[in-house]
Amino acid sequence: MSASIFMDLLRMVPVWHIGRRGDLDQRVELAHRGDMSELRDDFSRLDAPGRMAAGLAGRAKVIVYASVGLAVVLSWLVLAAMAHRVSQGALPATQGPGADLLAALPDLPLPAFLERFFALCLSPLPAGDPVAEFPALLAMWFLMAVAMMLPTAAPMVRTYCEIADTAARKGEPVAHPLVLVAGYLGVWLLASALFAALTVALRQAGAVGGALGPVEASVAALALLLAGLYQFSRLKAACLEKCRNPFTVLFSRWSVRPARILRLGAEQGLWCLGCCWALMLVMFAVGLMNIFWMALLAVFSLVEKETAGSLPTRLAGAILLVWAAVLLVVSW
Repeated sequence: MSASIFMDLLRMVPVWHIGRRGDLDQRVELAHRGDMSELRDDFSRLDAPGRMAAGLAGRAKVIVYASVGLAVVLSWLVLAAMAHRVSQGALPATQGPGADLLAALPDLPLPAFLERFFALCLSPLPAGDPVAEFPALLAMWFLMAVAMMLPTAAPMVRTYCEIADTAARKGEPVAHPLVLVAGYLGVWLLASALFAALTVALRQAGAVGGALGPVEASVAALALLLAGLYQFSRLKAACLEKCRNPFTVLFSRWSVRPARILRLGAEQGLWCLGCCWALMLVMFAVGLMNIFWMALLAVFSLVEKETAGSLPTRLAGAILLVWAAVLLVVSW
């Protein structure tokens, strides 16, 4: 903690009731000498809310983990609610596995803006308005990215928090980890815009069924073929290696400037996008609102990035290629 930050804390004495005047004079003297070792984590004289706030302020890891966890949970809840709407009104062929379980869930009242959001995303093509649909589809794809891809950024977030905690213990300035997460999500926001534009184009071409069901067989086979082949590519392997081992990049390019950390998060987001963009195409083949395939792909992406070796990647690629071949044979 720097002397300037400590002086700001001293100005809050009437609120926090830190202690006697003599004690304050001693703390000011220590702050001017730059010797804060005796004061570090000494919040015993604060009231309960003050101790909690002061403790959290010095524990960026707790804040970022809680924020990321909350974002992921909320994204899954909104997507599950949308999938529940699909299970109530879509054709059986578009519902996917577990549709009966979703349909059995109670129909809870939702805020009006969510109902409007669901209507724009799930409306059949004849009633669709591309200009109005695009922002809604952008939001939907971004929710999918947060729900499915943000958990796979755990190695990056964990590594940065460990480096940041080490720097903070030495009294060095540190950019908050949420800045890194913002850069990462910024890349997926741009990718969501591309996926949303592709969804609009497929809708206008009549290739996507109502309520965002699976695309027609030939288009689905093409998406699966592309995703399967990409699993065996060198670019996939290079991007996956960067996602698995973020320490070298984060440590060698460490900076205390938030703008550089934001850019570093964006670069890590690009590696993640390079690793997983083809897998997101699988959602077109199974139905964009198939919550069970979302969960399966999310778990696979997490396992793929957390384990060493190429076996999971190549096995998934082989499955996708066989699946694509079967769809091509059936569609002929």
